[in-house]
Amino acid sequence: MTTTWDRPEGFEYETRRVEVASPGDPRLGPLAQLPGTWKGEGTGWNMIALPFAPTGPGTLNYRLLLNQYDEDLVFTFVDSAVPNRGLDATRTTQTDQFVVTLDYEQVVKQVAVTDRPESTVRGGVPAAIHHEPGLFLSMTNEIPDGFDIARLATIPHGDAALALGTSSVIDGPPSIPRVNGFPIGTGTNTSIGYLEPYNHFAATPFLGTVTFPGFPGFDPTQPQKLLELALDGITRTTVLELDTTHDTGGIRNIPFVVRHANAASMKSTFWIEELDDGGLQLQYLQIVMLDFFPRFDGQPGLIGWPHVSINTLRKVADTPAPAPELAT
Repeated sequence: MTTTWDRPEGFEYETRRVEVASPGDPRLGPLAQLPGTWKGEGTGWNMIALPFAPTGPGTLNYRLLLNQYDEDLVFTFVDSAVPNRGLDATRTTQTDQFVVTLDYEQVVKQVAVTDRPESTVRGGVPAAIHHEPGLFLSMTNEIPDGFDIARLATIPHGDAALALGTSSVIDGPPSIPRVNGFPIGTGTNTSIGYLEPYNHFAATPFLGTVTFPGFPGFDPTQPQKLLELALDGITRTTVLELDTTHDTGGIRNIPFVVRHANAASMKSTFWIEELDDGGLQLQYLQIVMLDFFPRFDGQPGLIGWPHVSINTLRKVADTPAPAPELAT
């Protein structure tokens, strides 16, 4: 059966044409410098606690995994005016919202890895360990809640996230916030034996493949520290702060993930940094809270384990490069 929809008198279709936007295009707002290809070679660092079957009496029921990684991050322009249709409170006037959209694809390959207690399932070197397609949005109008940016992310573990946030611009380099990498819910005494993997890597930070003198290594109790090594020569910074815990944001996970190590929240900050040599640098700090095992600090609920990723990338092209290989 064929249906013909009646249109109001005087109705005209709106003509929309997707265009190619160059970096710096003012239509992109706070996302203007992102389109293109960004690379970090050995500059990415990751920490994650994972459920782990005890291998003997008194051994831990989790392991702490640390990775050093290469990253390819490609942003592609999608549209400068995706329309969200709406009406005002009287339902007589259009109050449409228009959204600028960038597609992104993140591919991560580990170049060094360690865990404690040591396991046989930590992956090889090199090995592709993460692939994430998603979207960055810039809401250009109709934002009474103040959120002018958003990020949609999906990963093959079976997680989908919507984070809302705000953008700002500052002169000079950013101030990197301190991160407490210890789990939440194990008590205030961080020297207890249950936290031995954290204390071990705090005393002997993970060096990965880095050999130059004075390199402090990756310390999971202060995972943000390595970002501070790359703050010289920054003249201006665009800050993108995103959080899934805002109203209407959140993470949805497949049932196995919910039962065993639920991804409960994600907070990420991206710093787009203009350098005095004319180049662009992108830094990020991301914290995903994984909830598993009952707390033993007297509070209800599950222990919250910070899964922290940091990186410093340089822009290598203003147009997307061919997709990198996902396997070696």
